[in-house]
Amino acid sequence: MTTWLAALRRMQQSSTPAVLVTVAQIQGSTPRESGARMLYTADAQFDTIGGGHLEWRAAQIARAMLQADPARLDGQRRLERIALGPSLGQCCGGVVFLCFERITSDAEALRLWQALEQSWTRGNDRWRALPLDHAEPMQLLQPDGPQHTLQDMARTASQTQLVRDQQGRRWLLDLCRAHQPQVVLFGAGHVGAAIVKVLSTLPCRVLWVDEREDMFPPGLPAQISTEATDVPNAAVDMAEPGAYYLVMTHSHALDQQLTERILKRGDAAWFGLIGSITKRRQFEHRLAERGFSAQQLERITCPIGIPGIYGKEPASIAIAVVAQLMQLWELRSRQPAAQRYPSSLVTHALDGRG
Repeated sequence: MTTWLAALRRMQQSSTPAVLVTVAQIQGSTPRESGARMLYTADAQFDTIGGGHLEWRAAQIARAMLQADPARLDGQRRLERIALGPSLGQCCGGVVFLCFERITSDAEALRLWQALEQSWTRGNDRWRALPLDHAEPMQLLQPDGPQHTLQDMARTASQTQLVRDQQGRRWLLDLCRAHQPQVVLFGAGHVGAAIVKVLSTLPCRVLWVDEREDMFPPGLPAQISTEATDVPNAAVDMAEPGAYYLVMTHSHALDQQLTERILKRGDAAWFGLIGSITKRRQFEHRLAERGFSAQQLERITCPIGIPGIYGKEPASIAIAVVAQLMQLWELRSRQPAAQRYPSSLVTHALDGRG
């Protein structure tokens, strides 16, 4: 999920020219949703806006911008309407509005992108506003900032879109969604490492806990936090309300202690425990003796993973477990918008004029 942002930061730090492409708005059937992004340099690209001829055309425009005069507005940012019909070799049939944005290496721009990344790691959405008809710099809107047109639009919108201000000028109002679901994973063994590897490519945040610090690999992305501690039980208290828990340590005794701690919190969105039906029954018997109710025990998912994948290899288990989490997140995303984003009331969309 953060490939484009991590690459953008590297490009800024090395003063490598780059162009960020954002799906600003869509009409009809399209490969990606509004807010999808991709970063281009002269010889590389990061992330995807849908593949195929759409990306080929986007690459043409982006690299032409890299050759253009950066002092001119069309060398800094552009808005392109691309129809996904036969002429482009794609059969989606929809229309994509792409915003092309040349990335600068000045200190203020770097500060804004760093602030965005910091917000994401804390699980906070942020809006950014990019003017398309004048050369003012990007703005990162404050969650509780002063009342003005763009801030009001951000408070009442639910997705990236094109808008016009009171003077009729066009803006990209870009919702940079945070890594919202928090996964708290106990255990840095082969299976835990395989699961984290897959989760690092998805829009979630991971708190990865183990007693053995040397088990954590170097170079983890920003949304993966590690906690090396002799008291893993205490890490349960570090989790956010509504977190998703996975327990798969090297010790059954520790697994049971963590299970008790998680069930006592009572606010887990989901709790998965690695193991067999036999392990589940043993835990249920022991926990019942300790006073846990049948309703509490029903909150344990064990075995874990979607049905139909029975491989014991770490990669197979990781795919099955992450697919199970993704199903839960898909169900969550279908909740009414007001429940997921309380400020989502109405969308101010551009009327389609170029």
